[in-house]
Amino acid sequence: MATKLPLQTSNNVNVAKAPPSAASRGGGKTIEEMYQKKSQLEHILLRPDTYIGSIEKHTQTLWVYENDEMVNRPVTYVPGLYKIFDEILVNAADNKQRDPKMDSVKVVIDVEQNLISVCNSGDGVPVEIHQEEGVYVPEMIFGHLLTSSNYNDNEKKTTGGRNGYGAKLTNIFSTEFTIETADGKRQKMYKQVFENNMGKKSEPVITKCNKIDNWTKVSFKPDLGKFGMTHLEDDVVALMSKRVFDIAGCLGKTVKVELNGKRIPIKSFTDYVDLYLAAANKSRTEPLPRLVEKVNDRWEVCVSISEGQFQQVSFVNSIATIKGGTHVDYVTSQITNYIVGIVNKKNKHANVKAHNVKSHLWVFVNSLIDNPAFDSQTKETLTLRQSSFGSKCELSEDILKKVAKSGVVENLLSWATFKQSKDLKKTDGSKADRVYVEKLEDANKAGGKESQRCTLILTEGDSAKALAMAGMAVVGRDYYGVFPLRGKLLNVREATTTQITNNKEIENIKKILGLKQNMVYENVNSLRYGHMMIMTDQDHDGSHIKGLLINFIHSFWPTLLKVPSFLVEFITPIVKATRKTEVLSFYSMPEYESWKESLSGNATGWTIKYYKGLGTSTSKEGKQYFENLNIHQKDFVWEDEQDGEAIELAFSKKKIEARKNWLSHFEPGTHLDQKQQKISFSDFVNKELILFSMADLQRSIPSMVDGLKPGQRKILFCSFKRNFTKEAKVGQFSGYVSEHSAYHHGEQSLASTIIGMAQDYVGSNNINLLQPIGQFGTRNMGGKDAASARYIFTKLSSATRVLFPKDDDVLLNYLNEDGQKIEPTWYMPIIPTVLVNGSEGIGTGWSSFIPNYNPRDIVANVRRLLNGESMVAMDPWYRNFKGTIEKTASKEGGATYTITGVYEEIDETTLRVTELPIRRWSDDYKQFLVALKTNNNTSYFQSVNAYNDDRSVDFELHLSEENMAMARQEGILKLLKLTTTIATTNMHLFDENNVIKKYATPEQILEEFFQLRLQYYEKRKKVILENLELELLKLENKVKFILGVVSGEIVVNNRKKSDLVQELRQKGFTPFPKKAKPVEAAVAGATDTAEEESEETSDVPASRSTFISGSEYDYLLSLAIATLTLEKVQELCGERDKVEKAVEDMKKATPRSLWFRDLESLDAELDKLDQADAEAEKEIEKAQKKLRDKARVPLKGGKAAAPRKQAPKKTTKAASSSAMEIGDSVVEVPKPKGRQGAKKKAPAAAAPADAKADDDEMIGEGDSVVEVPKPKGRQGAKKKAPAAAAPADAKADDDEMMDLAQRLALYSFGSTSENPSKAAISLDVDDEDVVVEVAAPAKGGRKPAAASKTVKPPAAPRKRGPAASKKQPAAEVVTVSPEKKVRKMRSSPFNKKSSSVLGRLANKEGEEEESAETVAAENSSRPKRANRKVMKYVLSDSESESGNDSEFDDIEDDEDDE
Repeated sequence: MATKLPLQTSNNVNVAKAPPSAASRGGGKTIEEMYQKKSQLEHILLRPDTYIGSIEKHTQTLWVYENDEMVNRPVTYVPGLYKIFDEILVNAADNKQRDPKMDSVKVVIDVEQNLISVCNSGDGVPVEIHQEEGVYVPEMIFGHLLTSSNYNDNEKKTTGGRNGYGAKLTNIFSTEFTIETADGKRQKMYKQVFENNMGKKSEPVITKCNKIDNWTKVSFKPDLGKFGMTHLEDDVVALMSKRVFDIAGCLGKTVKVELNGKRIPIKSFTDYVDLYLAAANKSRTEPLPRLVEKVNDRWEVCVSISEGQFQQVSFVNSIATIKGGTHVDYVTSQITNYIVGIVNKKNKHANVKAHNVKSHLWVFVNSLIDNPAFDSQTKETLTLRQSSFGSKCELSEDILKKVAKSGVVENLLSWATFKQSKDLKKTDGSKADRVYVEKLEDANKAGGKESQRCTLILTEGDSAKALAMAGMAVVGRDYYGVFPLRGKLLNVREATTTQITNNKEIENIKKILGLKQNMVYENVNSLRYGHMMIMTDQDHDGSHIKGLLINFIHSFWPTLLKVPSFLVEFITPIVKATRKTEVLSFYSMPEYESWKESLSGNATGWTIKYYKGLGTSTSKEGKQYFENLNIHQKDFVWEDEQDGEAIELAFSKKKIEARKNWLSHFEPGTHLDQKQQKISFSDFVNKELILFSMADLQRSIPSMVDGLKPGQRKILFCSFKRNFTKEAKVGQFSGYVSEHSAYHHGEQSLASTIIGMAQDYVGSNNINLLQPIGQFGTRNMGGKDAASARYIFTKLSSATRVLFPKDDDVLLNYLNEDGQKIEPTWYMPIIPTVLVNGSEGIGTGWSSFIPNYNPRDIVANVRRLLNGESMVAMDPWYRNFKGTIEKTASKEGGATYTITGVYEEIDETTLRVTELPIRRWSDDYKQFLVALKTNNNTSYFQSVNAYNDDRSVDFELHLSEENMAMARQEGILKLLKLTTTIATTNMHLFDENNVIKKYATPEQILEEFFQLRLQYYEKRKKVILENLELELLKLENKVKFILGVVSGEIVVNNRKKSDLVQELRQKGFTPFPKKAKPVEAAVAGATDTAEEESEETSDVPASRSTFISGSEYDYLLSLAIATLTLEKVQELCGERDKVEKAVEDMKKATPRSLWFRDLESLDAELDKLDQADAEAEKEIEKAQKKLRDKARVPLKGGKAAAPRKQAPKKTTKAASSSAMEIGDSVVEVPKPKGRQGAKKKAPAAAAPADAKADDDEMIGEGDSVVEVPKPKGRQGAKKKAPAAAAPADAKADDDEMMDLAQRLALYSFGSTSENPSKAAISLDVDDEDVVVEVAAPAKGGRKPAAASKTVKPPAAPRKRGPAASKKQPAAEVVTVSPEKKVRKMRSSPFNKKSSSVLGRLANKEGEEEESAETVAAENSSRPKRANRKVMKYVLSDSESESGNDSEFDDIEDDEDDE
C-alpha cells in the first residue's frame, strides 16, 4: 500500500508514485504526463504570479526609506517577495481592528540570517483545537490554505484579509516559518515551525503563560532561491522599511512601531506625510503646502500640490494601494470639481477639466473601508464601489478653500495660458514669398524685400473686394493686396482657444500678414505686409468690423498698433450731392445735414445719392477714390495708454460696468470728424464705435413709451401708412416695410419680427398687434413651427388702432432717412404696451426682461391715476394661461415669481398634465417625459399619451404604483418640472429721452408713462381744435365762394389765374397755400405717393419759403363744376354745422375725458377678445372630450383639476344680438385650423318686426347656418342670408348693392337665365356644384348680356318676404351637399395669363357663352341628391371688397408662388 505524504490534499499526490511504464521508458509522453492535476500547494509554487505577483526582478521608481529619510528613486525588487512580507505586516495591523488595546508592532529584518519577524501585541490566536478540522487554530490559519476569519461578508469588517491566502503564502514561499502566540485568555503559549515551503511541520509546542500575555509573532526565512536572489538586497530592505513606516502612519500614536529594535518617530498620519513633503522640499525654494483634514474616525486626508503629474499615497485598512483606486477618486473628485469652477471663472477661456486639475495635486488618503475588494491578490488598487465603503468622506469647505489658495489655481491658470499659446502657434504665419489663401489677391511684392511698403486691404465682403480691385487699376498690384472678410470677425478677447484656432478667418489673416503668436513686434520688417487697411461700409456694422479687427491686433500684438501707419482705414462717401458737373462728397451725416441746412430754399437742381454700402459705388467711382488716397486713407495712431483702455472698454467682459457708464454718457450728435488725417484709437472708440453700440442697444431693448424695438416700430409705421386692413402675405408686406421705412437688414429677420407681432399662443402676446391668418406658430414649438412668410397672411388687428389712435399720429416726431420720412422716435399708445406684451433682449452692456401683464389691470390702474387714486400692484399675467403665477420674493430691485403648471392625479397610476409653465413648449415637454428615468435607469412612465392640440396642453401619464409613490415623495411638481421662475429685477427700457433706465416695478413704468401720455392728450386736443377750426374756416370760404360764383359776383371762366387770386385776396378769402416739398425731397428730387403727400400737406399758413407760391386758393379754384350749385351750398352748410358742433364738443372735453373715452374703446376690444376666447375654449373642450371618448379615456378623475380660464379666439367684429339668437339652432362646420373661414348668416326666419338689418352688425361674427371652409391662407368673403321674413322697415344699403350687381353683370356671370332679372354664377367646387343666383336690379344698372344657348334652370328659390320687393338684389346659392362645402374660386379675370372661365368671360363674349354652356352641361350631368339644400346670401359692398381681395387678388398671388 502506498504511503501518505504530509499536508497533501490531492489523491494522486498523497499516494506513492507507481513505477514508470514502458511508454515512459521509451521516451514518449504518457497520458498522465500530458494531462496533470495539481494540488493547490503545487499550483501556488508552480504559478506564483497568480497569488503573490511576479517573482522576477522589476525596476520601478518608488518611495523607499533609507538613511533616515524617504527617497523617491528607481528600485529593483521582486514584487512576490515584497508581497509575502506585506501579508504578515498587514495581519499585524489588522489585529488593531480586532483588539483596540493593541499598542505595539515590532519588526526585525535580519539581512545576515535572512530572517524577518513581525510581532504585535493584543489578543493572540486562540490556542485551542478546531472541532471540525481537528487541529489547533494557529496551525489551521497559518498552515492550511483557504482558512480565514473574514469569510462572513454579512459582517462588516475593516481588516485587510479577505480570501484565506495571506500568511499561508508567506509560509509556502519560506524555507522556515515559525508561528508563536500567547493566548492570555486560555493561559497557553503556542509555537510551531513549518519547513520546506510548508511541506513539513513540527508538532506544536504548548506551554503555560500569564493572563496578561497576549501577543503574536511570525518569523520566516524567505526562500530566496524562488525569487532569484541569494540574499536580501538593499533595495528590498529599503522598500520593506518604508512599509513599516506606512504601518506607523496608519495606526497612529496609539501603537508604537519598532524597526530592528528602534522606535519609528511617527505618531500620526500627518507626521507620516511630512516625510514625503520634507523629501520633496529639498529641490524647491518654497515648501510645499500641507493641508490636512481628519474627516472622521475612518478618513484622514492630506492635500499638497504636484507639478504636472498626479501623485497619491493611499491606504485601505493599512494596505498600501500604490495604484490608488475608488477611494482616492472619491476624495480627489471633490477637490477637482471645486477647483475647476474657480479656474474657469477666473479665465473663462481656460476650459480646464477635472483631469487637468488632478495632474496638479498630491493626495494622501488613510481610510478604513468595510470588506474592501481589490483588483487582485496583490491589492494595489481598490475596486469597491463608493456606495459600499460603509462611511462618507465629505471634505469641508475650509480645506477646499485652502487648496484653492495653495497655488494650484495659479499653476492651472499658467498652464492654461501656456496651452492656449501653444495651440495658437499652430496657426502662425511666416514671411514667405507666396501664400495660398482662397480669395486672396496677393501683392506681388508681399513677403519680399519691399514687404514693408505693401498694404493689405481687408474688405467687408466680396462686393467691396470688387470695388478695391477696380482701384488696383490706379495704384497697381505690386504693393497692394486684397482679401475679403466674411462678415464680422470673432471677438478674440472673449473667445476660447478652440474657437480661435478653428476660426478660418483669423488663421487666414495670420497667414497673409505672417503674424506669429506671442511675438513682440517693434517694426514690420518680419511681416509680409507693412500696412493693414480696413475697407468697410460707412454704417454702424462697418464701424464694428473695424473695432473687431483693432481688438484682434491689440489682444495678441499690442505693440503693432504703436507702429506708425501699420493700421489704416479707407473711408468712402456716405452721401453724394450732384448738380450738373459739380459733385460734393460727405463722409458723415452731421456734415451732410449742416450743408443741407445751409441751402435753405436754394435746393433746386441737386441730386442726392446715399451710399449705404461699398457695393453702391461703381468701378469708376472706385478708381476715383484710389486716385485721391490722401482724402480716403486715414491712419490710426497710438497716442497713449488711454487708447488701449478704450479698446478694452469696448470689447472686454471685465469692463461691463465701465461700458454701461460709457454708454450712459452718450450724447446724441456725437461723430468722428473725417476731415482729420490721423485718428487716435480712443477717438475711434468714443466717437464712432459708440454709435454701433447705441444702435445695437436700441435694436435689442424697447422703449418705455410704446414697448417697441425699431424693427417692430417700422412694421407698425408701414401698417398705418398702408392702412393695412386688407390681408397680405407676410413676405410681400416685409418687402413693403423694407422699402418704405429704410430697413437695412435682412428681410428674413423682418418677416420673423412680423410673425412675432402676430403670434397669439400662450406665452407670446396678450394683444397681438397683427392678425395671424395662417400658421404663425403654436405653443407646441414656441412659434418655431410657423409657416414660411410666403404662405401666410396678416393685417392689422382691430385692437391696434384702438391702442394707437390715429389722432395721435400728427403729434409724433417722425424720423427721416435717405430723404424719406420713416417711423417716429416712438409711438404713443393709450396704455404702456411694453407691459401688455412684455419684452426680452440683450444688447451692448445691458439686457432686459419684462413679463406680460393683464391689460385690464393696466387700464384699471390708469383710471385710478386719472381719478387721483393710488395704483394697485400688478402681477404678471399671460392670456389663456391656466396655471398660477405667485410672488415668491420681493427685493429692492424687483420681485421674483414662481409660475406653476397644472396637473391632477386621476388614480393611483395615472397623472394628467393640463398646463405647462410659461415658455415650456409641448413638443420639448413630451420628449422630456419620454426620456425621464428612475434611479435604476428605467423609464419613469409606462406610457405617455398626448391629447394636446395647437392651443391646449393635455398629457396623460401612466406609471406604476411604486413610481407614483416615489413621485409623491420627491414632489410631483418638481419631478414633472411644472414650475419655473421669472423676475422683474432686470427691467431696462429706453425712456422718453432715449436714455436707458432701470425700472423696479411695473407701476413705476406706468407712472412715468402716465405723465407723458397726459401731456400728449393735451397736445391732441390742441391740434384737433386747430384742425377743426381750420376746416370750419375753409367750409365758410367755400360757401362764400360758391355763392359768389352762382350770383355772378365772382367770374371764374376765361380769366387768368393770377387775376382770380388777386380778386379773391381783395375780397378777403382766407389763403390756404400748399406745402412745398421739404428741402430733403427737393434735393433728392424725390416724389412721394399721393397718400404721403396728403399726410404731409398742412393747411396752416406759413412763410413763402415753406409753401408753393400761387397755390393759396387752389382749394377754391380746383372745385369741380358740379359743386358750384345751390345744393352744394346747402350740403356745405350742413357740414359746417357738424364741424361747429365738433368744435364745441372738443372745447368742452378735457385731456382726461379724452383718455377715458379711449379706455372705453379698449375695454370693448378686450370684451371681444374675451368672448372669442370663451367660445374657443368651449370648442377645445368639446374636441378633447370627443378624442378621449374615442380613446375610451376618462376626462376627469382623482383630484379636481384647477378651474380653466377661457382660451382665446380672435374675432374681428362682435356678433349682433339677433344673430346670436338665431345661431343657437344651426350647425357650424368646423373650418380648417389656422384659417378664417367665410362667415355666413342664417336667414332671420322668425326675426321680430322691429329688427334692423344693419350691414355692419350682420357682417360681424354670429352663428351661421353652415360655415364653409375656404382655401388655406385666404379670408373668404363674408355673406349674409336674406331676411326671409324681415319686416318692411328693415334697412339696407341699396346703392352699395346696385354697385355689386353692376360689377357682376359687367362680367356676365350666368346672365342667360330664363328669368332676365337673375344672373347665375357657376363656381368650381371640389365635390359639389354651387350655383349663385344674383337678382338683377329692379331698375337702372347695366343691360344683361346675350343669353347662352342652353342653361339648366336653377333650383327653385325659397319664398321671399317683403324684403324681396326692395331695390336690394338678393343672391341665392344652391349647394348639392352639406357634407363638403369647400369652395374653390377661379383665377382672377384681371390676370392676363389666366385661362380660367372667368378670364375668358372678361375678354370675349363668344368664349363667355361657350364656357357658360360647358358649366351648365357639367351641372346637368350630376344626379340630384335628396339632401340638396339652398343657401341664401345677402351681398353688400363690404362683401364685394372682401371677395375681390381674398378670391381674386390672393389667388393671383398664389399662382405666382406656384
